[in-house]
Amino acid sequence: MISDSDRVTAVELINEARENGARLKPACGELNISVRTYERWTKEGDVKKDQRPLVERPTPKNKLTKEERDEIIITVNSPEYADLVPSQIVPKLADEGKYIASESTVYKILKEEKMNTHRGRTSAPVKREPPTHVATAPNQVWTWDITWLNAFIKGQYYKLYLIVDMFSRFIVGYEVWEEEKSEHAEYLIRKATLSQGIAGRPLVLHSDNGSPMKAATFQATLEKLGIQSFFSRPRVSNDNPYSEALFKTMKYRLKYPSKGFPSLEEARKWVEKFARWYNYIHLHSGINFITPYQRHYGLDKMIMAKRKETYERAKAKHPERWSKNIRNWSLPLLVDKHRSL
Repeated sequence: MISDSDRVTAVELINEARENGARLKPACGELNISVRTYERWTKEGDVKKDQRPLVERPTPKNKLTKEERDEIIITVNSPEYADLVPSQIVPKLADEGKYIASESTVYKILKEEKMNTHRGRTSAPVKREPPTHVATAPNQVWTWDITWLNAFIKGQYYKLYLIVDMFSRFIVGYEVWEEEKSEHAEYLIRKATLSQGIAGRPLVLHSDNGSPMKAATFQATLEKLGIQSFFSRPRVSNDNPYSEALFKTMKYRLKYPSKGFPSLEEARKWVEKFARWYNYIHLHSGINFITPYQRHYGLDKMIMAKRKETYERAKAKHPERWSKNIRNWSLPLLVDKHRSL
């Protein structure tokens, strides 16, 4: 929109050009306006002011009321949701049978109220290539890896061994030790298969090319348990994305002790609390914002049905606010190399 002062200046320049012999059309073209626009501006002699800002426009039917807007602000600032982003808040409310606004609307209001400060310590997502196997149910494909946890003493680290189910993102096993040994890996895989009650059943275990993963004794243990071992491609750093994404979530948690753990025991206690939060509380974006526990143990369909019902009620109440269908609360039927389907 051209301001009134710019409109006056443009007309003066065009008039000056015409007085010096220029034709109207080329003169208007130099300022990227049409002859018709120039004539409309000067129709009454003086330059006509823009009337568009003065027009009274009807209130959009989908505009939130002040009470609805206030409810959103109060909700996102409540203790339960203060550390969560809208993509986490909206599904949690749906699980309670509540709908206050769409995810995009909540983001918009936070921005308008200058409340869109970063919540948590997560960094920008990185696109990764998942493993090549397909999972259509829990306990078909597991991925595992080792990450180092800082200790108070500089240069000292504790090693977290962790196994996650590719289909549900459920942490099926973890242990923290002071060193990397194949014996620790053997102990963890035996413990995980027993806890899931799948000893002897077909299972694929994906890992990187670290020495504990490729040790002969560990491979022999996998063979005895009927587990097929699958390794990341050489020199491909992001070929174990589910484990890497989980470690990122862990280390960007607000409560993660970035200065290090004072002892092995403290590291184990913290990891135990994190695993409990991750499995039972964390709404995972990769599985449409349900918890890994809900996905792993078949509670997901009931939850998604309830969310769908909540959104259909909200649409029936204010159909003018919905230009398209309600949010897709379906779940992927399988997880393969490139995506969830």
